[in-house]
Formats: sequence, C-alpha cells, structure tokens
Amino acid sequence: MRINLTKKDIVNSIYMQIGFSKKISETLLEDVMQIILTNLIKKKKVKIAKFGTFLLRKKKQRIGRNPKTKEMKIISERNVILFKASKEFKQYINNNE
Repeated sequence: MRINLTKKDIVNSIYMQIGFSKKISETLLEDVMQIILTNLIKKKKVKIAKFGTFLLRKKKQRIGRNPKTKEMKIISERNVILFKASKEFKQYINNNE
C-alpha cells in the first residue's frame, strides 16, 4: 500500500513533536531541503549519517520507445538523483517490519 507523505504532513509532525510554530516548522523544513539540493548540485553527493546518500548522476542521451505506439524517440541527456540507504537505515527497516 502506497502512502503519500506531503510537506504539510512533515511540517505538522515537526509542529507536534518539537513544539515550534507551523511557520517556523515550515521554514526549518524548507531550509533543510535547500541545503540538501544546493550541496547536491555543487558536490554531486550528499551523505546524511545513519540515513543515506543522495547522488547526482548524468544519464546519457539514448533512444527510447513508446510502448503503446512503438514510436522511437530520442531521450535527452539529463541529471538524475539516486538515493542509497545506509546500513543503519536498512537494518532499522528490516527489524521493524
């Protein structure tokens, strides 16, 4: 079952658990996301201890095909973000099923 976690849900969680106002909680979340994105663009890698690593990888141009129409198209070169979970994160997930 898939559950979508929204920014509003995270802000409410910070508000309830820490007690900051919703405006401060939202600013805190925005700042954390901005730090991750800025460092990802600059350094191509962001490691968060006991959580995981975000990597920026360049995908080359390639030929793709529309499965419905079988039409061939060129997929342009682009950057993609990868996430690799840390050992601690994986252990936590596997021990709490």
